[in-house]
Amino acid sequence: MNRADYGQTQLMNSDTTIQATPPRSGLRSFHYHWQWHLKASPETLWPLVADTNRFNRDTGVPAIKKQGTERLNNARRQLRLVRLGVPIEWEEEPFEWVRPFRYGVARHYHSGPVAEMRILTELTPLEDGSTELTYEVWATPRNLFGLIAIPAQVGIISARAFARTFRAYDQIAASGKSFVDSPGQVDFMPGGRERLNALCDRLLEEGANPDIVAHMRTLIQTGDSLALAKMQPYALADHWGVERRDVLEHHLMATRRGLLEMEWDVLCPNCRGAKQVGKSLGDLSSEVHCETCNMDFKVNFERSVELSFHPNPSIRESQTAEFCIAGPQTTPHVVVQQLLPPGAERTVKPLLEYGRYRLRTMNLRGGEYLRAAKDGLNDITLRASKIDGWPDGEVVIDSNPTLRFKNNTDEEQLFILERLAWSDHAVTAAEVTVLQMFRDLFASEALRPGQQISVGSLAIVFTDLRGSTRLYNQIGDAPAFGLVMDHFDVLKNAIAEEGGAIIKTIGDAVMAVFQRPAPALRAMLRAQAEFTDTLGHHPVKLKAGIHYGPCIAVTLNDRLDYFGSTINKASRLEGFSSGEDVIISKAVFDDPEVDALLHSGSYNAEVFETQIKGFDDQFALWRVMGQA
Repeated sequence: MNRADYGQTQLMNSDTTIQATPPRSGLRSFHYHWQWHLKASPETLWPLVADTNRFNRDTGVPAIKKQGTERLNNARRQLRLVRLGVPIEWEEEPFEWVRPFRYGVARHYHSGPVAEMRILTELTPLEDGSTELTYEVWATPRNLFGLIAIPAQVGIISARAFARTFRAYDQIAASGKSFVDSPGQVDFMPGGRERLNALCDRLLEEGANPDIVAHMRTLIQTGDSLALAKMQPYALADHWGVERRDVLEHHLMATRRGLLEMEWDVLCPNCRGAKQVGKSLGDLSSEVHCETCNMDFKVNFERSVELSFHPNPSIRESQTAEFCIAGPQTTPHVVVQQLLPPGAERTVKPLLEYGRYRLRTMNLRGGEYLRAAKDGLNDITLRASKIDGWPDGEVVIDSNPTLRFKNNTDEEQLFILERLAWSDHAVTAAEVTVLQMFRDLFASEALRPGQQISVGSLAIVFTDLRGSTRLYNQIGDAPAFGLVMDHFDVLKNAIAEEGGAIIKTIGDAVMAVFQRPAPALRAMLRAQAEFTDTLGHHPVKLKAGIHYGPCIAVTLNDRLDYFGSTINKASRLEGFSSGEDVIISKAVFDDPEVDALLHSGSYNAEVFETQIKGFDDQFALWRVMGQA
């Protein structure tokens, strides 16, 4: 829709200017134009303003629902809501945006008083670091009811809500806060407040950190229901200034005690939207379909599965309704999204963080890779073509480049420029399932029987006791058994301290898992040192070997376990240990964090070559010892 050629009427109040363009006669389009001067910068405002799900809720839009199962081209959606008892259905175009400066959407209504509506939000940076925010609405009535309803709803009721909401977001952004700090309407269940306090007190009695428990109690007591719907421990830890692992472990403890509930989200590797949600790992499938991207993908714990939390519904409800399906903050890794007709060209100027990006469209395979860096190109044309395909290589561009998108195909294309780096606020299944606390508190968490899911690369540790048989013969079964149990305690504490977990014990042997090699090496060297200090006068030694590589998660004996060639190789390494050293593979030795550890002066590493049972090649292994 083009802007209507109407005379403008100015409506003034104390904090904003509202411009409206009422129709002269007939069922003509309305155009509303508002401007606000906000204190915060566009970059600071964007995560709040572009959260259209929250914005719609805060401005009084009813909850919406998806309609039908038919997949529409280029992420269009059939949606429905009910306002004042009137059902309203529409087809929504994909949102278009350029982060952090503008976003908009067009809607074509099938029922209700409105025929067409288009919305555009622009954030213009000012020299003093503040922002001029412009919000525009174009609306065409379907009937006489719409001719009356649009000026009343959009021109008066919504206009006030827009001003109030943008001002509130500006206060949050300008103060350096987030939606976590924004109090919302709190509806406790009957007895919910008392249940919250009792469970928090119980956590404190069990040794929980008082500061973290206080943060969690306050958030649940006063927090906004949308913020509570997906509580991310790492994001909360950063916001509270607390160690990430401590906050994650407190969320796990709170879940076990009934204060919180867990939720596993399976994310599409393309659009990164949640395509499957489960209360436990057993609810997840190893293969999932994304209707938006029209693709099937294999689930992996390293990227696809994220863990979040929400309050137990017996305490208070969190927000589960949706008020907008696909706004910019639904996919925050996408910095530009533009819909271009065949043969069309469009120029955008986003603000990019340094790092790697990919430009793709929904209807073409592959994509073009770019990297934002200092001294990169500041003006470039990027073409989508069925004939030529996407160019090879990686183009280096400026962090604030002028990008020209050109659709050289004979069909409409949705251009998507996305960051390749995943958010580090997410707690992935690969991370949480290697924590000893998770293993202890949620021992029954396992995959469906027969399911196999990649977990990426993990550090696998195998240990065994050297001389345990001799120990039993020397001091007797009961005392020796007690010492073996003590050895398990030493191992468990050292492993848990470094963020790992014991997967299983086999006689005197232990299999443990860590997300990274360096913590595994530190844990084993520490365990050996403590073992020597406490049991040095007994003829037993702790042998250990570590390998690092890709693993597969499975369920064995009703427990989450791992298998693959990495496990097989790791199980052979402890046999080369004397009990006074830790044997590591080349994959562990080459890890940058391990390299720094070995060059710290605290450890010695000696290389040797050997044959590993079950493998044909000669392997280089390293014998790592702590200096006396």
